[in-house]
Amino acid sequence: MTDLFSGTKKKSTLPPKKAVLFADGGARGNPGPAGAGCILLDEDKKMIAQDSVWCGIQTNNFAEYTGLIRGLELALENKITELEVFLDSNLIVEQMSGNWKIKNANLRPLWERACALREQFEAIQFAHIPREKNTRADRLANQAMDRKS
Repeated sequence: MTDLFSGTKKKSTLPPKKAVLFADGGARGNPGPAGAGCILLDEDKKMIAQDSVWCGIQTNNFAEYTGLIRGLELALENKITELEVFLDSNLIVEQMSGNWKIKNANLRPLWERACALREQFEAIQFAHIPREKNTRADRLANQAMDRKS
């Protein structure tokens, strides 16, 4: 929560609600038919929510950001205050961590949206994982590509 007068975040007086987010995106061809998926788990690894999103004809990185953005939205909708985010896109992890610049103008609005969502959490971490550790989010992304909607 932001104090409108000081511009700083206020800590919630409620106990933190922690979760883990796995997000992924992909395109069949680059660009090509693209989809994104995300799954939100509680601390005991039980599913809180999941979603898949058809991205249209887009690039892989566009779909990766879409999966992240939808996952952050799901976390906020479920009142999560502390979040660990796992992605198999090192590019997205490094850009969201502030280590790499956004060179692609088409990704900048997605990065800006993800950063605005990131600011709404009391604590958030981004980590890169191998693709084989992100199978549930990958499956959701592929389902979106398969149904094209």
